Amino acid sequence: MSHYVYIIKTKKGYKKTYVGYSTNVKSRLLKHNSSKGAKATRGHEWEIIFIKKFSLKSKALSFEYQLKKDRKKRLSIIKGLI
Repeated sequence: MSHYVYIIKTKKGYKKTYVGYSTNVKSRLLKHNSSKGAKATRGHEWEIIFIKKFSLKSKALSFEYQLKKDRKKRLSIIKGLI
């Protein structure tokens, strides 16, 4: 089974980002966009801007934790995509 860490951003208005983990990113994005995802993502329409695949869940969760705690690392990934 594959494990993914993803970054999503709001489509309109104030640009907000969210880092998450899932085994099915498309399904998870649908939940975020229907206000059934994480509380922080409710009320916005989101789009995926970054996905990284891992074979081990522990590695994926470790990377997600790093991105959530290290704003500079997260911003460097986002800026590298622009």
